[in-house]
Amino acid sequence: MELDERKVTILKAIIKNYMETGEPVGSRTISKYVNSKWSSATIRNEMSDLEEMGYIVQPHTSAGRIPSDKGYRFYVDQILLEKDNEVTEIKEMMVQRMGRLEQVLKGLAKNLASNTNYAALISGPQYHRNKLKFIQLSKVDTHKLLIVTVVEGNIIKNTMVTIQQEVTDDELLNLNILLNTNLNGLTIEEINLGVISRLKEQAGAHSQVVDLVLNEVAAVIKADEDELQIYTSGATNIFKYPELSDSGKASRLLSTLEHTETLQELVDTVGADSETGIQVYIGDESPVQAMKDCSVVTATYELGEGLKGTIGIIGPKRMDYEKVLKTLRNLITQLDATFKKEDG
Repeated sequence: MELDERKVTILKAIIKNYMETGEPVGSRTISKYVNSKWSSATIRNEMSDLEEMGYIVQPHTSAGRIPSDKGYRFYVDQILLEKDNEVTEIKEMMVQRMGRLEQVLKGLAKNLASNTNYAALISGPQYHRNKLKFIQLSKVDTHKLLIVTVVEGNIIKNTMVTIQQEVTDDELLNLNILLNTNLNGLTIEEINLGVISRLKEQAGAHSQVVDLVLNEVAAVIKADEDELQIYTSGATNIFKYPELSDSGKASRLLSTLEHTETLQELVDTVGADSETGIQVYIGDESPVQAMKDCSVVTATYELGEGLKGTIGIIGPKRMDYEKVLKTLRNLITQLDATFKKEDG
């Protein structure tokens, strides 16, 4: 006999209730727990079947039932399966969304350059002050673990690590509970020595696994910070302005707009000032040496859950500031509306 949906629901209700109270669970309690979807007689019959199948036991003749080891194992496997499915769904959703976002940002950079007749750049979103959302450890073989790390923005990374000491299924479950209970919602800065020491102490013989997991969490967050995409458009627009079009200045500007590292310097500076909204850098105020003969107007867009990016317009000091500021404000509003609509 296999577990159908009703048996699974009743078994979960028995286990959850027993975990909360420590008392044997009767059919009347289960009836309340499942919002009286079925009669007490139906629940009693299902509980008899579950007992016959070995998922629950009756400690005393007149008492309710409690989960058996087989029942607990089914419950834990169900939780892990649900989390696996959840992680897969989130990953697929984010891959689709980030693919769309890349196309949107490339198109916006092109339109921005076309509408203003200046050079434009847009950086992809970065995850500022990443918080850890979920960790899942799964055993691949005796000395290999798969670490699934989910951080703010639903960014997911899978990493395989080698462990020296074998971990049983129950120990792995306890490690998953320990790590998620103590680390969920924390930034990497908040996972301090005190937190690490407490985790290692509670992990006991498996403190090495805690070390490996924390190293992977730090690596995931650092990788997200390093993987910055910057989309540019309209670099040749600078030739329209005589004060920027002599060979030396034009060459420096074009080279700057082609090098992500140099543009990242600008994006990092803007990110530090992001609380102040739109920024205007004129001449020597520019954080990038090659842009000292220009004006640079930047703004920060935000997509929620810590995702922030930078929009920039580079042109002559005599640029049409009123038009540029209006264009940037409209663009930020458009981005906000686009992604709020997608999330809703």
